[in-house]
Amino acid sequence: MSDKETHENENEEKKINPTPSTEPKENSDKDANLEEAMVEEADFERNEETPVSAEEDKKEAEGEEKENSKEKEEGTDMHKEMDDAIAEESEDEDSGKKHDIEMKDYHAMSMKDLVNELQSLVKKEKIQAIKDHVEEIKTEFNAKFEEEMEQKKEDFLEEGGNIIDFQYSTPVKKEFNSAYFEYKEKRNLHYQKLKQNLNENLNRRLAIIEELKGMIGAGADMNANFKEFKELQERWKKAGAIPRDQYNTVWNNYHHHVEHFYDFLHLDREFRDMDFKHNLEQKLKMITRAEELAQETNINRAFRELQMLHKMWKEDVGPVEKQYREDIWGKFSEATKKIHENRQAHFAELDKDKEKNLESKNDLISQIQEFASLDITSHNQAQQRIKKIEALREQFFKAGKVPRNVNEETWSKFKETVREFNRKKNAYYKNLKKEQYQNLEKKLELVEIAEDNKDNKDMEATTPIMKKVQSEWRKVGHVPRKDSDKIWKRFKKACNHYFDRLHSKQDEENKEGIEAFEKKKKMLEEVKELKLPKEHKEALALIKTKISEWKELGRVPYKMKYIEGKFNKVLDHLFNELDLSKKDSEMLKYENRLQALDDADDTEKIRKEQFFIRKRIDETKAEIRQLENNMQFFSNADESNPLFKEVLKNIERHKQELETWKAKLKKLRAL
Repeated sequence: MSDKETHENENEEKKINPTPSTEPKENSDKDANLEEAMVEEADFERNEETPVSAEEDKKEAEGEEKENSKEKEEGTDMHKEMDDAIAEESEDEDSGKKHDIEMKDYHAMSMKDLVNELQSLVKKEKIQAIKDHVEEIKTEFNAKFEEEMEQKKEDFLEEGGNIIDFQYSTPVKKEFNSAYFEYKEKRNLHYQKLKQNLNENLNRRLAIIEELKGMIGAGADMNANFKEFKELQERWKKAGAIPRDQYNTVWNNYHHHVEHFYDFLHLDREFRDMDFKHNLEQKLKMITRAEELAQETNINRAFRELQMLHKMWKEDVGPVEKQYREDIWGKFSEATKKIHENRQAHFAELDKDKEKNLESKNDLISQIQEFASLDITSHNQAQQRIKKIEALREQFFKAGKVPRNVNEETWSKFKETVREFNRKKNAYYKNLKKEQYQNLEKKLELVEIAEDNKDNKDMEATTPIMKKVQSEWRKVGHVPRKDSDKIWKRFKKACNHYFDRLHSKQDEENKEGIEAFEKKKKMLEEVKELKLPKEHKEALALIKTKISEWKELGRVPYKMKYIEGKFNKVLDHLFNELDLSKKDSEMLKYENRLQALDDADDTEKIRKEQFFIRKRIDETKAEIRQLENNMQFFSNADESNPLFKEVLKNIERHKQELETWKAKLKKLRAL
């Protein structure tokens, strides 16, 4: 082979995608002449039928050129994407493992769940296979933590804190940092070893290329050269992964020299044609498989297998005869294009689901916005809305991913609406705290009054003051929780101290009353066991005697007055045994009340008792009049009518009560 031929072959074979004609040159020229004639004939017919301006011709040509350029650009992008994917996959021979690890919906997980998932991946999976998963987890965790931290910062500033002093961390954040640090340590160690291996493999491959270059033009036996070439191919296949940024350059270089070697083998066509035939068969099988993958429903699996086919096409199988290269590459590219289109359609379908998620998230943001626009007027209302906002936040995180181009905008809108609500909530509680501190000042004043007066000796003047501060205390609202128990204990201690002194003094002053209570308590038990004589007068006289004896025992302290009620109940039982009229029994019992009023020598109490009895007399008269008026509505005024009979009975009962109240008033006036 001449130097000129060698140079021309090298220039031609350095092209990444060689496109030689698939037909002999003679036929190609004939076809070109025929096609040119057809075009001229078509132009002539068009000009005959419809005159077209030169400008329109130019526009049409530019349109066709743009369309062809667009198709070419799409094809270039498609193959570039495939080459990049192969380069990445080739760098890490275990990278295929990552496709078997489920990519969960990390967006819907809580921070604690994200930490657990990260720890599990770092512990159980190969470190080089979880990169995408870890980055996704990191993104979601940081977003959630940032939102929480921003809220805590706002709370801190609302309470008067200085931004310089703000620091925030949580146990779950520390857990995440620890798990992520462990991941980075393992990842760095892995890539240090990988980098060393990749560079060693790169040197081996470059050495193989140099050996291959040295074989071209060698004068050794062609059979020996071909055998050595096959050994180099096997060594190339086993040389291992190399850095991805070197992958395409090294492969193109190797491929160029392989094709150059095959051209060198034209001196021995038997070896070359045999290998070309084998390579053609292998590449046709790859085309068939690629066409089958174009029908595969599992898009991700089809794309991964297509990557493997491209890698085999480039690395494992050598070149074919030039007349077939463009044709088979075109078929392989066409199948690749279909798979690529299927993948794009799949992503478009996924984007439709993300659009639905976007609608859901925008709706949730609108609901949060509604709460954020409302004023908070009470603590209970604030707590209810906080729970609703939290529920809406959970729904937002579980609503799924949105299209990437609006992800940041949607997240920012969500955070802002939540913060708007939180600002209103914080403003409400800030005002509430202000009010609570005002209440605290009021209660502290009451505590001081109680403590200042707890040892006063003038109890007649102090007791109203202590009762008033107790009443005022109940009117004052809530105070800050941290101060509530402390001031209540001070106030309670002062009040209890004073009223214990007061009760002790009253007990001393009411010593006789306490003695009277003990005697009445004993007498009450005796009267309960009293057996009345059969003779009515004797029995009545005995009851009157017991009433007189009860009076003579004296007054009891105010807090022990309940014993009078118990004695009256026993008397009711005795009067029932005597079949005494209600009026008479009431008047006998009223003697006790009159005696107490007389002994108290309190004009105000007697006046109040008279007012009460007059009021009861007026009320009873009014009830009698109402009942008598009701009788006019009966169409059948016959005592045999149960309702009419019941009204008459009520009138009679009220008249008896009226007589009793009048008798009591008469007795009271006699005091």
